[in-house]
Amino acid sequence: MKIIRLPAVLITACSLLVLSGCLPQEESEGEVVEDSDLTIAMIGGFKLQDTTDPITAQKSKGFYAVKEEFERLHPGVTINFVIMPWSNYVPNTQAMIAGSQADVYQMPGVNDFAAQGLLEPLQPFIDQDDFNLSVYHDNLVEGWMTFGPDDDEIEIYSLPVLGDARFIQYDKELFEQWGVEPLSDYPSVEEVMTKAKQMTGENPVTGEQNYGIYFTGTHDTALALANFMEGFDGEWGTGQRWEDIELNFDSMEMEQALEAMIELSSYMPKSFINGQGNERWLTSSNNIAIAVNQGNGNMKPIYAQGLEERFPVVQSFKNNDGVGSMFSGSPFAIGKTSQNKDLAWEFIKFSSSEYFQRFLWEEWGSTPVIKEAVEWDSIQEMELMIPVLEAMTTAVTPRYPWASSQPRYILQAKAEGALTGTLTVEQALKEAQQESTEWIDSR
Repeated sequence: MKIIRLPAVLITACSLLVLSGCLPQEESEGEVVEDSDLTIAMIGGFKLQDTTDPITAQKSKGFYAVKEEFERLHPGVTINFVIMPWSNYVPNTQAMIAGSQADVYQMPGVNDFAAQGLLEPLQPFIDQDDFNLSVYHDNLVEGWMTFGPDDDEIEIYSLPVLGDARFIQYDKELFEQWGVEPLSDYPSVEEVMTKAKQMTGENPVTGEQNYGIYFTGTHDTALALANFMEGFDGEWGTGQRWEDIELNFDSMEMEQALEAMIELSSYMPKSFINGQGNERWLTSSNNIAIAVNQGNGNMKPIYAQGLEERFPVVQSFKNNDGVGSMFSGSPFAIGKTSQNKDLAWEFIKFSSSEYFQRFLWEEWGSTPVIKEAVEWDSIQEMELMIPVLEAMTTAVTPRYPWASSQPRYILQAKAEGALTGTLTVEQALKEAQQESTEWIDSR
């Protein structure tokens, strides 16, 4: 890759002429990279072209804008985006890396890919540029650290790009109609169970059937179970490398958590086990008092409907150290097979810029991962985002190493068995422990 450096003052002047608003916070020196292509693999509902949200009618600028901005800052570079759906993203990403089809990857499954030696360690790039990791919210860099195949210590193979958090949300209007005190900012499992029970049945004001609580019985049940377990001050286990991992899926605290979820299921719509029954949640006709394991995707529809006062956010269950719930979101990583690693690193730095983080947040609703975002007007105007940003910094880190692997789906299936009565709590967790341990041992 041939790089031609331009005077900083010239690039700065060009930037001021082109941009009217969101200036990147870095890029003090311009670079011309001759005949270089860079491919970025992303996951989710992002689009290259402008789109209109079918629910909120809000228009979002396409990723062509990011392409234009990065290419403007790096003349001679052609950037391409490959956007994959979330379904089957793990095998799709694996296939892309094997085929050297991208340079930078959105990498929520960083643990597995780093362990296979498929990712470039980022610490040498960080050291070379003296890159300041404190630009990110607390806990986010640590959350994605993991082991490569030859590492003795946990290392940085990716850096945060999309923030996410898990939290509890409730319907303030239903609480008032039932005469129940609002949830505390840091509710215990016992508090949630008590209030959910109180608000299940015929609403004393409207006469409608209300349900005290909701969590989906599909997809995220294992993660909700892990958070209930943390609310009883338990741990999922220990270790980060597969050979070091010791699971606690059959611990006393996990039993307490699953028993609590079974009791709470009697306060929920019966169809929760199929991921249904919450169709009115976050709408003006809502009939559910509390929802656990919620995500930041809730913000857009709430604000679009003007319901932000009705659905406050409080923290997920925390252990005695004040942390709890799965660390989530997505980082960017560089594929080991990339032929443009230096340029890929430039894009990762660019992804931490105010420009890119504002673009993700203001156009696509992705929670920003940089600290300065707390001061943005677009964040301050959405008060619900303040506890959401706090939730990002108190999740369990490093990330559950099994969150994108088979143990999650084993625990999911066994928990669903207990929730539907086909397995006892003890049987479900014993089988989850045994089968997950066997899977880890066979790797």
